[in-house]
Amino acid sequence: MKTEKFENSKYANVYLIGSGIAGLASAHYLIKDAGVPGENIHILEKDQIPGGALDGAGETEKGFVVRGGRMHEMHYECYWELLSHIPSLEDPNVSVRDESYEFNKRFVSNGQARLLKEGKILDVSSYGLSFEQQTDFLKLTYASEKSLGNKRIEDWFDQAFFDTKFWLIWTSMFAFQKWSSLAEMRRYMKRFIHLVEGLYKLGGIMRTKYNQYDSVVRPMVKYLEEKGVKFEMGKEVVDIDFNQSADKKTATVLHLKDENEIVLGKNDFVFITNGSITESTDNGTWDTPAKLKGMEESGSWQLWKKIANKDKSFGNPNPFCDHIDLQKWYSFTATMKDSTFLDYMENFSGNVDGTGGLVTLTDSNWFMSIVIARQPHFPNQPDDVKIFWGYGLYPDRKGNYIDKTMAECSGAEMLEELYYHLKIQDLMKPITEAGKVNCIPVAMPFIDSLFMPRNTGDRPDVIPKGATNFAFLGQFAEAPKDCVFTVEYSVRTAQMAVYGLFDTGKKVHPMYDSAHNPKYLLGALKAISR
Repeated sequence: MKTEKFENSKYANVYLIGSGIAGLASAHYLIKDAGVPGENIHILEKDQIPGGALDGAGETEKGFVVRGGRMHEMHYECYWELLSHIPSLEDPNVSVRDESYEFNKRFVSNGQARLLKEGKILDVSSYGLSFEQQTDFLKLTYASEKSLGNKRIEDWFDQAFFDTKFWLIWTSMFAFQKWSSLAEMRRYMKRFIHLVEGLYKLGGIMRTKYNQYDSVVRPMVKYLEEKGVKFEMGKEVVDIDFNQSADKKTATVLHLKDENEIVLGKNDFVFITNGSITESTDNGTWDTPAKLKGMEESGSWQLWKKIANKDKSFGNPNPFCDHIDLQKWYSFTATMKDSTFLDYMENFSGNVDGTGGLVTLTDSNWFMSIVIARQPHFPNQPDDVKIFWGYGLYPDRKGNYIDKTMAECSGAEMLEELYYHLKIQDLMKPITEAGKVNCIPVAMPFIDSLFMPRNTGDRPDVIPKGATNFAFLGQFAEAPKDCVFTVEYSVRTAQMAVYGLFDTGKKVHPMYDSAHNPKYLLGALKAISR
């Protein structure tokens, strides 16, 4: 067994387990605010590509793939501040933040075809909530989180609520399910109450110029590498030793999958990204379905389970990862050497690409939605190639046209089901037969895990009580009041970790508090009563 030891008499070494946005942000704050030299920061990533859930890859012949996308909005205080320091790859004199701001000034979200039924656009000017449902909505917003415990959304609202246009918009936009955590829905209601008035047309939603790997991850990696940060790819941490006393907990050894170990010195630190929503994903092809993988192939969840057994303050991963059938869904990315589909959708919806956002097929057994991003969505995407992304929340149901579950479908079959709902099978048939279409399905077993019902303490504190040299990062560390499934949440945990463990004199950026702004409260009340 080889022992790796990095000695530095003046500065600590910091090991970041995972290269998602939380890890990348932590490296930035360690350098900028804690004064840690970049060469003392080691990002240990089990995969060969950094970025975690902010992904995007491919090329024209083999097809492009984005497993999903993260919505943005103006009041992501931590996230936008972070990106204000990162130079754009296309123009180093412009920050990624300003590049994104400029892009969103030109392409404003204003969905004109948010919900469809039988191939026709539904009127969503009213959310369709009864007075009782409106009352339940308001009661939930002002209930204490502690009082909700691990209740599900369906424990709070009547069954008719789940047929309202409000719910159809909400569930397709945020991927909440009936059985999702009521406490997480409450957080969303409070955090994004300023968006409720325009929710039906995706008002206030922002996007990056390209997919988030190319627009955010690649610029951040370049920036950090230039600062000396070491990206150690293919290094998977499988266990961590801790020295624990009555009032202190100290990480001492990182065990790697290759049976090597890293012994932490007295001034070393480790930041742990526990859990992952994109762990164990699998890509299918045009002709073959994606395969659903399980816990046995999930390194990040296995690591968290091991260390959680050592101390209750390290959280409880079981509620988040032990119910794959309740937290999985499937997505797909279509690559087309033809503009027929996008031209049809523009004429049908009234939205040019990049302004419409989600289009949800409410009568789809799979509850399928698609998003047509601004083209090109990849820097290496030719002008004559178009791509779009879609997903289905109910992959175990048989299709309305294809007599298979979504999970059993190839990329070709998923598109055929989509064309059926849009009434464009005849239009798209010659394009498909000409070999101009590809579609790659993706199985994601843990994608909705962060919304599973939970109890207080299931997500560990970013810095557990007594922790001397370690912190938890990302979607499964506790950032009070903020909303999981957002890039803002991950960056906030990075600030909490660095500013909590190091003497920086900095404070975590406060959350935007729209829930106590009369303007937004009145707007939300008006919207839900329409």
